[in-house]
Amino acid sequence: MYDMKTAFRAVETWQQVNLAYGRMILSAGEVVQKRMLQMALGTMKSEEAARMVLEKPAAFAKSFEMASRAAAGSKGTAEAMLAAIRPIEASTRANSRRLRKP
Repeated sequence: MYDMKTAFRAVETWQQVNLAYGRMILSAGEVVQKRMLQMALGTMKSEEAARMVLEKPAAFAKSFEMASRAAAGSKGTAEAMLAAIRPIEASTRANSRRLRKP
């Protein structure tokens, strides 16, 4: 059985997962919007187009690695989910910050 401290820690971790996912979704939406605008206006640089394709496998590989480590360490489902979403969130946040610059 779980004690209350363990239960509250699990709830807190799930909240962190939800918040990280929400931040990732907002950043991803901003990135898609800015890149679509660049494509529509013909101002997208070839480096950005290549980055758009090549960044995803790296982020998903890091996500899989971190989730696997958490699962192998028996940290629980919530910790594995949090470990999985953090690299993708970091990547989308970095993209949105970079694309905000003129």
